[in-house]
Amino acid sequence: MFVIIKGAGDLASGIALRLHHAHFDIAMTEIAVPLAVRRTVCFSQAVYEGCAKVEDVTAVLVKDEAGMREAFAKKQIALFIDPDAEIVSRFKPDAVVDAIMAKKNLGTGINDAPVVIGIGPGFTAGIDCHGVIETKRGHTIGRVITKGSALPNTGIPGDIGGYTIERLLRAPADGSFEARAEIGDQVKKGDVAAVVRTAGGESFPVYAEIEGILRGLLPSGIAVTQGLKAGDIDPRCEKFHCFTVSDKALSIAGGALEAILAFAPNIHL
Repeated sequence: MFVIIKGAGDLASGIALRLHHAHFDIAMTEIAVPLAVRRTVCFSQAVYEGCAKVEDVTAVLVKDEAGMREAFAKKQIALFIDPDAEIVSRFKPDAVVDAIMAKKNLGTGINDAPVVIGIGPGFTAGIDCHGVIETKRGHTIGRVITKGSALPNTGIPGDIGGYTIERLLRAPADGSFEARAEIGDQVKKGDVAAVVRTAGGESFPVYAEIEGILRGLLPSGIAVTQGLKAGDIDPRCEKFHCFTVSDKALSIAGGALEAILAFAPNIHL
């Protein structure tokens, strides 16, 4: 079964990993300059490095159908720089999963493929997709919604270890991001995890607000805007978590797998 996943951030990558393990052929789309902070578990890193490995699965950057077919033959995921997901109309997949996580529908339609699944808020099952997967942490995470929409975005990150917004690092100004630590490093409250340098030469530190382990951090050299999510601190301090797909992503991925199989009973796997 051939599935195109729109987006290649951490949730999209968790979905791709689980579907790949289920022996689906996976192609993914990404923008030219991905801003995923959990880079160690994001196939979007292939945009910068040509390939990216998440756990036991590798994605390779490709430019055309020949490259995609070669990746499939090698049991790899194919990643396209394709902001508008034009490969959906070109390659006609069995299923499309919109995991861009824009909190709104950026153009996915229910007729894009025999099965179309929306991940999180912004989609309505039966209108612009066949099913929606709940992404909000809690009792309903990962559930397949066949009528209506996912819970609305609150703008507040899920609670991990008793912390929500305190976990996030955000750019304090527009400028160039310079990391002062690495994913997997332990940080304490008040530590400088990064610096943002403005076009005028000013330097603004990015402080850790809690103690924990850096689970995500933008790479140096990325242009950022004030308020942009630039990092993620995990207070549980398990280094293993930095390099493996999260419980949230796996739960959502399970919902995506269920939805594809439920809506595609006649598609040959």
